[in-house]
Amino acid sequence: MIIQVENLHKNYGDVEAVKGISFSVREGSLFSFLGTNGAGKSTTIGILTTLLAKTKGRAEIGGLDLERDADAVRALIGVVFQDSVLDPLLTVRENLAIRGSLYKMGGARLKSAVDKAVRLTDIGDFASRPYEQLSGGQRRRVDIARALINMPRLLFLDEPTTGLDPKTRRDIWRLIRDLQISNGMTVFLTTHYMEEAAESDDIVVIHKGEVKAQGTPLELKTRYVSDLLKLTLSNGEYMEYKLEKTIDALAIIEKHKGEIANVEIINGTLDDVFLNLTEGFEDVG
Repeated sequence: MIIQVENLHKNYGDVEAVKGISFSVREGSLFSFLGTNGAGKSTTIGILTTLLAKTKGRAEIGGLDLERDADAVRALIGVVFQDSVLDPLLTVRENLAIRGSLYKMGGARLKSAVDKAVRLTDIGDFASRPYEQLSGGQRRRVDIARALINMPRLLFLDEPTTGLDPKTRRDIWRLIRDLQISNGMTVFLTTHYMEEAAESDDIVVIHKGEVKAQGTPLELKTRYVSDLLKLTLSNGEYMEYKLEKTIDALAIIEKHKGEIANVEIINGTLDDVFLNLTEGFEDVG
């Protein structure tokens, strides 16, 4: 596991932002951390990226303690924040070079790191332009390139596609997946788009500072939502059945064989899982 979190707490005075959460992230996986605004996502990421100190509990990245080994942890990670931290007046390459210098790179090594980040994110066509002149999608690619300067083992992406149009969002997502698969990089993602989370290897849902569920997308859908079978009979009668398992539809269809005009099966989605978990639904699995 590249991330291990056990009984993690973060208090702001009398307010408990994170209430003893525990989870782990497998190295090389795509991991999604989901929750509503105010759920504790940003606080947890702040702790994991060494920007915030925990109140109590244990948190490690690559076997390193986040506070005792903070410098070593920072060398292992890259972060794409919701809001850009790049200088709008500098060119893309100048911004990347400044980032590389923070890792004590210089000369040929720095140039090589910048060139590699440019190549991996396919931003060569506008790498000499000022950041402020780029489109939203181009800026997001540069933000990712910045996070790749040190070729991290673990890449944090905090809502990386929010505000982008569907095509640009799809292109950014393809870039993320390509990086994760081709470089064996672990990706820690927060997102409001459930179709992006559906591609994950593992998901944790956090709500009001507590972990409400964790598992693969299939496990969560199996545990927290039901498929729905809709039948329209030849006499106009309409029937609905909640299915514990999709295959259960076969017996129901067989029972009404000969009188069915239309059949529709609606599969439960991660959107349904998320809404159930954050609107008071209790674990039935």
